[in-house]
Amino acid sequence: MDPNKNPQIKLEEMLSKAETKGKTLFLHSCCAPCSSYVLTYLRSTFKITVFYYNPNITADEEYRKRADEEKRFIDVLNRDEEAASGRAYTITYVEGEHDPNLFLEAVKGYEQCPERGERCAICFRLRLSETAKEAAQRGADYYATTLTLSPLKDAVLLNQIGEEEGKKHQVVYLPTDFKKKGGYLRSIELSKEYGLYRQDFCGCMFSKAERAKQKEQAVKQ
Repeated sequence: MDPNKNPQIKLEEMLSKAETKGKTLFLHSCCAPCSSYVLTYLRSTFKITVFYYNPNITADEEYRKRADEEKRFIDVLNRDEEAASGRAYTITYVEGEHDPNLFLEAVKGYEQCPERGERCAICFRLRLSETAKEAAQRGADYYATTLTLSPLKDAVLLNQIGEEEGKKHQVVYLPTDFKKKGGYLRSIELSKEYGLYRQDFCGCMFSKAERAKQKEQAVKQ
């Protein structure tokens, strides 16, 4: 495949091939809203295991709320008409260890970086490295992340890190840019349709503080 081609175009070409159907995909998920589009888009092709691994969510209550919402959404999909008719594969859920100290230690010295800065790059690698390791241990055909759905995330950087961690752990990374071709807008529609909890900050205490500051400035204007 042409490495310069849009990853979403490459993914669509891959999905059109008969040999792709039934392959296993170990999918890192950041939250139910982002996974909504990705799961409905891919579950008729891949046998998906959702890996909920987000030590960046430093508040226990927020973490549990998001994790439970992910499980609820998957349970709904596994009982809908697509799944019952056999047109979609059953989705499996796996939850990683929630240890915010891993994140806090990794980003030490980068606490004041703005969103989309070096702190986020470190966070991406922390999560994708663990996903790649787990995917390899489970013998998955591919691994990927829902993070590329967000317009606030750098898909080029995510795919670069994903490729590097895939090579390191010897598992194939699936490059994506899920926000393309209406993916992000569809996730908003699905969130409303399924009543999903949509947070307004990425997850860590630093992004939460930055978001609160933005809201405060907006009120003053």
